[in-house]
Amino acid sequence: MAAEDNKDLIEIVENLNSIDVAKYMNFVSAPQAGAIATFSGTTRDTFDGKIVVELIYEAYIPMAIRCIKSVCSSARESWNLHSIAVAHRLGTVPVGGTSVFIAVSSVHRADALEACRYLIDEIKATVPIWKKEVYSNGEVWKENTEFLERRSELGKKDVVADCSVKKSEIKEHSKKLCCGNKVRVDDEGRKE
Repeated sequence: MAAEDNKDLIEIVENLNSIDVAKYMNFVSAPQAGAIATFSGTTRDTFDGKIVVELIYEAYIPMAIRCIKSVCSSARESWNLHSIAVAHRLGTVPVGGTSVFIAVSSVHRADALEACRYLIDEIKATVPIWKKEVYSNGEVWKENTEFLERRSELGKKDVVADCSVKKSEIKEHSKKLCCGNKVRVDDEGRKE
């Protein structure tokens, strides 16, 4: 599933498809862009002394895309960017496989580098994508440390997100986390 706005390309890659890094590099390339910064998140073979076999990702896709779009908009407010491409894989990602890829282009390198780091940090902290680590001797669903830190920040304030939510898309009642913020909806699925 994909979403394009302005000069942003956001894709959630499902099932056994791998992330086509060249596609996203080509998307952000432009004659006026003097810099392209990238981040590639890959599955490592160990965690905390355990042998990792694979990662399994799940997401609430419509909300994940809206939240990634919101993070991209925030990045554009802080840095002078030409194009942004974000791809996140769902399903099984073996050791060495790419789970997330981000490419950012700008006139100058500082903007691209800083925005790229911001994007991965915010995506990990706020987007509803869940990860299961499968070990040689078991498995566990994991929360990103960035998400846990953000959740504790949210407990101190009540903010409504920019993500619009439809009643048909809600899997739980009254509250959802989106873009790191609480979303309250009425019985018709409209934000309150």
